[in-house]
Amino acid sequence: MVPLTPLRCLHRAVDLYGSKTGIVSGDKQFTYAEFGERCERLATGLAKLGVRPGDRIAYLSFNNSELLEGYYGVVQAGAMVMPLNVRLSSVELTGILQHAEPRIVIFEADFQAVIADLRPACPGVEKWVAIGAKVPEADLMYEEIIAAGHPERADIFGVDENSVAELFYTSGSTGTPKGVMLTHRGLYLHALDMCILLKEYETMVDLHTIPLFHANGWGRPQVSTMLGIKQVMVRRFDPAGVLQLIAEHGATNMSLVPTMANALLNFPGTAQADVSSMREIWIGGAASSPELVARVEKAFGCLCLSGYGMTETTPLLTTSCRKSTVQYESESERHRRQAMAGWPGLGVQVRVVDFDMKDVPRDMKAIGEVVAAGDHIMAGYYKEPQQTAAVMTGPWLHTGDMAVWDEDGYIHIVDRKKEIIISGGENISSLEVEKAIFAHPAVFECAVVAAPDERWGEVPAAVVVRKPGAEVSEAELVQFLQEKLGRFKLPKVIRFQEDPLPKTGTGKIRKLVLKDQFWVGKEKRVQG
Repeated sequence: MVPLTPLRCLHRAVDLYGSKTGIVSGDKQFTYAEFGERCERLATGLAKLGVRPGDRIAYLSFNNSELLEGYYGVVQAGAMVMPLNVRLSSVELTGILQHAEPRIVIFEADFQAVIADLRPACPGVEKWVAIGAKVPEADLMYEEIIAAGHPERADIFGVDENSVAELFYTSGSTGTPKGVMLTHRGLYLHALDMCILLKEYETMVDLHTIPLFHANGWGRPQVSTMLGIKQVMVRRFDPAGVLQLIAEHGATNMSLVPTMANALLNFPGTAQADVSSMREIWIGGAASSPELVARVEKAFGCLCLSGYGMTETTPLLTTSCRKSTVQYESESERHRRQAMAGWPGLGVQVRVVDFDMKDVPRDMKAIGEVVAAGDHIMAGYYKEPQQTAAVMTGPWLHTGDMAVWDEDGYIHIVDRKKEIIISGGENISSLEVEKAIFAHPAVFECAVVAAPDERWGEVPAAVVVRKPGAEVSEAELVQFLQEKLGRFKLPKVIRFQEDPLPKTGTGKIRKLVLKDQFWVGKEKRVQG
């Protein structure tokens, strides 16, 4: 039996697409043969530094070729690659490093000041390795490891496919970050499952728009490498830079979180940019809306689809790809379907269940929790067996997402379990209210949270950021919403602000921060 490991994705790319430009990172380009050799040199160079199977190798880096090499070189060395969220504070990063205890931290020189804080707080780290410029905080340079290593293809028959290859710490938007363990087997099967979703891959150019520490970012490299797809690294998301890369490299595919899509749609240069090469844009990481899907398709002249998953599922569970049993009666119906989480991909089973783990009716009305089982569910939370047990019922992972579904297996996420607003006994989906608000042409972004109310316990409250130069009053917005929402769902409080909404390192709006503004001095109701 041949072990299942993402290293096989790299070997296939080197063997079949060795002469093809595989990786573009700034002014550097590598063929797949060159990229493969650098990954092997990284693996053998790390071994010379004493790295052994099971060690953790952390990266603090923007998207670049060096980080992508870690997905194969670190794994070939038998260690766990551990990309860190670059948007976290030094205190947050310290907590993660103290928990994970990595042997080596590889960082871009841009994070010199952060590393100066981390070094004294994390004495267990043996080596601090800099990418790019040489800085006093580094013990050695990344290229020194590459130079000290040598080309040597991994013996995949010696790989334990059930061992952990990648370790990702969740964003911590609803609590303390947890280390999600992903195995060789799960990562390889996820790549295989994704193959069926990619069309005309021989001519695809994949733009790595989302940071590789984000589920929507690291879910792509294995399948793109396996299929020999040209991968263009977006070092940091910037609308002008993304548009330039699309035009320069003829990018055909990219993934976005809704906040990124919104930024591109509202960027003045988008209308004049050459985006004619784009074929598909995937939106994930947070709930989309039919209006957003329609706007993206109009702006980029390509198909816009949604995907749903989480770090714990490696990540993809469902997509809104067209299904043969579903017929679109209109363009608005197509956009509505494509904004949904969609139906399960290969290798996974997805259900919507009640508290007794029984399926709720498939009527798009009964709300339950999404649970998932399949080939690429996590191995558990690192060093947290109790927290792992808390989210598992047999083989079923509890996602914490509340949804409705239909007879065709389409899932529609209505809210996070902890973000459902219960007003006077009625369950109100904050996502539903947000989508209705976002449909207003003057709205740039918004969030809906629970605010205290003496009569109803809690009511919907909206925090809204207008588009630059746009105007809409509270009364006008409420009138607009009355045509879309039941009266009990209308926000009873609307706050406008000029500053962007606070976000996690993965682009999700920090709803707990916004909610706290309404509950200061009040007793919060803890939801189950």
